[in-house]
Order: sequence, then C-alpha cells, then structure tokens
Amino acid sequence: MQRKSFSRSRLLRGLGAGFLTIAVLLTLIQFLRFTRQQPVFPNGSLIAGVPVGGLDRTAAKDRLSQVILAPVELRYQNAAILATAADLGLTVDLDALLDSASQSLPSFWQRLWNQTSGAPANVPLNAAVSTETLRAYLQNQVAARYDQPPQPPIPVPASPQYLSGSGGWTLDVDAAAAQITTLLTAAPGASRSLDLPVTVTNEPHPLPQNLQIQLEQILDVSGFDGLAEIYVQDLNTDDVIHFARQNQQDITPGIAFTAASTIKVPIMVSVLSRMEEPISQDVLDLFTAMVVKSENPPADTLMDAYLGGNLGPLEVTKDMQTLGLQSTFIAGYFYFGAPLLVAYDTPANTRTDINLQPDAYNQTTPADIGVLLADIYTCAKDGSGPLVDKLSMTQKKCQIIVDVLSSNRNGVLLEAGLPESVQIAHKHGWVNEADGLLHNLSDVGIVYSPGGDYVITMYLYRTDQLLFDEANIWMGTLSQAVYNYFNPPQLAQP
Repeated sequence: MQRKSFSRSRLLRGLGAGFLTIAVLLTLIQFLRFTRQQPVFPNGSLIAGVPVGGLDRTAAKDRLSQVILAPVELRYQNAAILATAADLGLTVDLDALLDSASQSLPSFWQRLWNQTSGAPANVPLNAAVSTETLRAYLQNQVAARYDQPPQPPIPVPASPQYLSGSGGWTLDVDAAAAQITTLLTAAPGASRSLDLPVTVTNEPHPLPQNLQIQLEQILDVSGFDGLAEIYVQDLNTDDVIHFARQNQQDITPGIAFTAASTIKVPIMVSVLSRMEEPISQDVLDLFTAMVVKSENPPADTLMDAYLGGNLGPLEVTKDMQTLGLQSTFIAGYFYFGAPLLVAYDTPANTRTDINLQPDAYNQTTPADIGVLLADIYTCAKDGSGPLVDKLSMTQKKCQIIVDVLSSNRNGVLLEAGLPESVQIAHKHGWVNEADGLLHNLSDVGIVYSPGGDYVITMYLYRTDQLLFDEANIWMGTLSQAVYNYFNPPQLAQP
C-alpha cells in the first residue's frame, strides 16, 4: 500500500511539473509572438491629430510622414511652387511622437490575457519651424525668381513721347513666413496650399534724370543753335530739373536773361503785398491788362500808384532780394525814355564765362522766377511759405495771382505743349532789341496736371535772330515732354 501511495504521489508531481512546463512553454511562445508582432494602437488614437487607430508603429510612422511632412504648394501670382516641409524649415521627431503614443499600447500581460482595448492615445504635434531656413528659402527660391520690379515709362529718344512702363510685385517675406509657419504646424486636414502674400506696386513715374536727357536730346535734334535754360520743379516732391544747353553742350545754369514781361509776376507780388483786402477791381483790371494783354503802361501805373512813385521799380527789386532772389530786378519803368534808376550787379550778370547782354532795366534767371512761382503756388494752396512769412502775403492774394496768370490763354509757347483742358498759370515774355530783331523768348508758369502740379520756366536766346515760329515749336515740344513726364501713358488719369 505504501508503494502504491508513493507511486501515485510521484505521478502527481510529474503531472504538475509537466503542466508547469507546458504553461511556461505557452507563455514563452506568446512572448515570442509579442516580440515579433507589433501591437496596434487602440481605435481612436491620434498622433499630432493624425488617426492611427488599428495601425502598428511602422504603419503609423508612414502615415505621420505622409501627412506631416507632405509637400506644400505655394502659389505666387499665377505660378505654383511645390516645396517640401524640410525646405521650409520644418523639423519634427516622429519617433519621439510614437514613443509618447506607445505608452497607450497593451503590455505583454494585457495581451496575454486578451486585454487589447486600452485607452486611445492622443499625442499633440511637437514640431519646430526654423525661421532662418524658411526665410532663406522664400528669399532665394521664391522672391529671387518671381519678384518683378516695377518699370518706369521710358522716354522715346529725341521725342516728347514715352513708352509705357509696368507695375511690379514683391513677395512679403515676413507675412509669408508667418503664414507658412502656421500652415506647417496646423492640425492635419488643413489645406497644404497657400497663396503667398504679394505686394503690388503701381507703375512708377519716369526717372527725373531721364527727363533732362530727353529735353537735351529734343534741343539737340531740333536744330536749335542758341542757348536754352530750363527749370522744372515738381511741386509734390520739390525735385528740381535745371540745366542750360548751348550747341549740344551743357553749360552752368544761372544765366542772366532779359526778363521782359515775365518781370510782371514779381510786380503783382509787390503790389499785392502792400494792399489791404479786398483788392479793388481797378487793380484787378490793371493786372489783367498787364498780364493777359501784356501791356506795359498798366505795369507802370501799378508801380507808380502802389509802390512809391518814381522809385516804384526798386521796391519790386527789394522784395525779390528779401525772398533771396538775388538775380531778379527791375531798375526802371517800361515807358520809352524812362531813366535807369540803379545799375544792378547780380550773381548772374557778373559771370565771366557767359554774357547774353541782358536788358539793364529788367533781368532774372529761370531758377529765380521758378522759385517765385513755387512760392506763389504754396501760398495759394495753404497760405504758407516765404511770401507769407517775409512779405505778409495772404492765401487770397496769392490765389489772385494764380487766377490772373491762368486767364492768360494764348495757345502758344508752353501752352502749346499741353492738352487744352489743363490749367496753366503763366506769363510769356519777349521784346525786340535795339536792332529790331527778336533774340530773347521766355515763358514761365505753374501747370496743374492730373499726374502732378509743377513749375516750368523756359528762356531761349539766340545771338542771331530768333524766329518766333521756330522758337514756338521748340518750346511747345519741350513743354509737351515735361507734361508727358508727369502724365505718362499709364499715369495720365487722375
């Protein structure tokens, strides 16, 4: 009986050991399977917003790569640019994201007991965009290739006309970098395309230096063999183009010219500066006769009655000197036989390199009269400037000068180069010399154009006779070129 009991005990121990061995073997087999087969993420799992439920690590990484690192389509105007996320400076550690998400995967023992439905993972995107890399790409690969600088109108050589320019566009790198950074770090599902922010630039005005070249070419090919000095001032920017030309050569501007009737502009300034408002109709009528009809007796009447009798012209000169116009003067009345009151030496008429033998009674330079017209314009526009500060002029008085000059419509000289609808406040001047011939011709004015207001003064001189018809064509063509500079083809509309 004892032997049977012992045998039975050994049998039970052997069976127990066998079962244990089998359990260990089964566990080992399951472990080997666990190590060979990657577990899948629970349904509903999200990594960086990308659904990865039911995917193992390898498949999840492929999906993340496809979504997060997908190329971006950048649209610049009509051009499409496909850029990789890496090109745009995106860096993301996919393995680190997967490691974080893997904490939700079932463990070996959970899988052993068939517990495979753990809580779904939800790992946010952890990515960085290199600002330096992104900006370098935008500047070197996008802006450098697709930016279009604006092109100003180009003057037709030796012509008053202009060839049309074009507008341009430039990439707004700062705004583009901010928008791309937002796109790259946005939740998946958002569009992977972007219209790049582009700054559109309108067609610019022609270059000032080109205007001077254009005017010089017109003079050179026109056959004009005299001397011309031209002053143009942009009343918006105060840019000035000022030059003198003779025999296809530049000479130093600031030449003393016979002022002739252009001196009547300073006369109006001096008379008005000494009058109380309202200005009488008698004075306005004298202004009109002096400027529009270009009569000289009204000028003498105004200087005699309002500027101190016999020395009236000298008051005009003093006013011009007060304004800093040192080469502009009137030294006597207009009437025949009027005495010369003072012999003026000026910076212009004491030059030793050039002497046009200007009239000793009245002289000016294109720059002097141009500056005066610019001061009149400013005073009439807003009641400010040297005329107000130094001569106690008012906005209303300056506007009277503009109105009188604007009523001077003769259709020739500067006016001939302008559209009929354009306002020009101007005064022309010429006089036959002692030999009975015309040698000096001038026109000075303020042009109110759609593309900008400007002052233009033009003085022509020829030692031999200056034929009016020829000079009129030259001056009209030059005036047209200046008008087209301010109003080129694409800028002609206000």
